Parts: sequence; C-alpha cells; structure tokens
Amino acid sequence: MSSRTYAEAGVDTAAGDRAVELMKSAVRATHGPEVLGGVGGFAGLFDASALLGYRRPLLASSTDGVGTKVAIAQAIDKHDTIGHDLVGMVVDDIVVVGAKPLFMTDYIACGKVVPERIADIVRGIAQACELTGTALVGGETAEHPGLLGVDDYDVAGAATGIVEADRILGAERVQDGDVVLALASSGLHSNGYSLVRHILAKAGIGYGNRSDDLGTTWGEALLTPTRLYTTPLLRVIDEFSGAATGSATGPVHALSHVTGGGIAANLARVLPQGSWAEVDRATWSPAPVFRVLSDIAGTSLESSEGTWNLGIGFLAVVDAGSAAAIAQALTTGGIDTWQVGTVRLDAAAARPAGDFEQGAKGVDGGAVRLVGAYADSARGRAENGTE
Repeated sequence: MSSRTYAEAGVDTAAGDRAVELMKSAVRATHGPEVLGGVGGFAGLFDASALLGYRRPLLASSTDGVGTKVAIAQAIDKHDTIGHDLVGMVVDDIVVVGAKPLFMTDYIACGKVVPERIADIVRGIAQACELTGTALVGGETAEHPGLLGVDDYDVAGAATGIVEADRILGAERVQDGDVVLALASSGLHSNGYSLVRHILAKAGIGYGNRSDDLGTTWGEALLTPTRLYTTPLLRVIDEFSGAATGSATGPVHALSHVTGGGIAANLARVLPQGSWAEVDRATWSPAPVFRVLSDIAGTSLESSEGTWNLGIGFLAVVDAGSAAAIAQALTTGGIDTWQVGTVRLDAAAARPAGDFEQGAKGVDGGAVRLVGAYADSARGRAENGTE
C-alpha cells in the first residue's frame, strides 16, 4: 500500500516522521554513554557492562499510564506536562524497592498524529527522565483512526531499574517501632481523575473556568505535574545506608508510592503481616484542590481517601532513631516531609478495634487506617511536633 493510500485511510506516516524530528533533541538529552544507537532504531540499546560491578544485581520493572488525566490535557490543548506525569507514575514505582532506574520506553496511541502535540508529550517525558537519571531509549507513536478521535490520545510507559539483592527495601525489613514519614504531593498527581471530572461536570464547571480558591483555571490546576521522588529518595537511601562504604543495611526500611487506592491501602502493601499502623490526619492539611473538590461534591475529605492522595505522594518507613534526620534531609532537598505514624509489630501491642485497610492489590501485608481529623492549615504539622 502506498503512503498516499495509507493517508487516505487516516494514517499519516509523514506526520509521524515530523514528530520524531521535533522530539529528537529532547530524547538525546537523556542518553549517557550507556545508550547506543541513537534515536529511531527498532530497539533501544543499553550497555549493561556497568552492571558487572554488582554482586547480585536484580532488575526491577514497572509499567503504567496516567489515566484520564489526559482528558484534561486534551480539553485545554496543553500537552507538555502529561509526559512528566507518566515518568512519575512509572519510575517512582521502581524506587519503592530501592532500585535505581536505568532506562524507559513510551507508547503513545492517538487518533491523528499532530507532530507538535506528540513532540510536547515526549519532551515532557524526556525532561522528567533527565530529572530521575533515566535514559529514554525508545518509544512508539501509533495512529489509530476510527478507533480514537482526531484529538484523542493515550500514553503508557515501561521502565527498568537495578538494585543489589541485599539492598532491596520492603516489608521484611520493617521493625516494631519504625516511624512512618509522609512526603508531600504536588497535588492530585495522576489518580482519581475520573472522580474529578465527574464532580466538575455535575457542577457545570468547565476547565477554562477560573477558581479563585486555586488562583488559576481549573484546567491549569488539574494539570499540575506529578512530583518526582526517585532522585531525592535514592540520595537519602545512599546517604543514610553508607553505600559508599559497602554497607548493605540502612534506616530506610520500606517505601510506598501513594497512587490508586490512597494512603492506607498503599502503606499496607509494604508492611509485614501482623503489623499495623495508624496514620494521624492531624499532622497535615490537604491542599486546597482536595478541599475545593470535596466542597463542590458536598462530601468529606475522608470519603475520598481511597481515591486521592490528599497531599501525601510517598510514604517512607524508617528506623525511629533516624526518622528526624531523614525527614530533615528530604525537606531540605525540596520535599516537605513529616511523621504521620508508627508501625507496631510487637504481639504485645494489640491492634485497636475498628476497620483497617488490609490485603490491598493482592498483597496480604499489614493493616492501616487513618485516624483523627485533618488539620485546618499547613501549620498543623508544626503544631503536632512533626517538623
């Protein structure tokens, strides 16, 4: 079939080539000496000889998308942050086990290739890959006319990382009395947008409408990029574990990426069976976007705890003796961090009566629930002695 006939069927290969030309410089900026072959090959090549220095290297892999957040980007024709969100959703899952990301690939399906739009998406991916030390080694843009509308698209990605076998973080490292630290989110990140869109549609609010409470339009507020946690967390893990001296142990015991399911469910996934923790709502105040959406819906913040992160994008379970220093290091590095709870694993510490989240995502881990009432303002963290 000639390219002309293919174009008549709705697929424009020339537009695809133009998109690649527009994104090439951004993609190349993520390439270190480990990446071979440049842009445009059938497969991305990554030199694995550096991995020979590991004693027992384990590869960590993750894949994800950004869900219906793309609908907001399409509605206001702003596409330069969705790629950033994609990297956050994929790469920050890898750091949960203590792994350093190596490389990533992306996939964009669209109804029609608009080169500038595709290049905006990929530039966002590449910029976030740079920030997390991840090489963007390849990707695919597929035109699906008749299946997707001309302005519709979806994005997905997959990444691979590496960690020494004896440095894996997880439930087996968690001890009785460990402190749970919360790392602030930048907003909604990339979860719960179906609920957001439902709330605004029911209230007759458009994405171009200005929200005085948020200080911007709804569309701009909802496209706030997902915070990236990989680089700050790897820095803290190395700094406090003494990795430079070959130490395999450290005070960071487990990490949890707060995505779909919310705070309690995701923390429960990285705690050992028989353990429990209560997360104190009084230690923080959810950002205005969460409060305004809840007010519009006529619901409580508590009712959305299984959907939104409510201001906490990551959780770290750490040794109590190092908790304050780790929190300070992360806060100094630009991510507000504070204590929200303590893990109990001692059989003598009986779990309180009441409902706890347990068994999330098929993992039979610990039990977690949120308690108390949310602070009225950001001052709540200081008032509760957590800063």
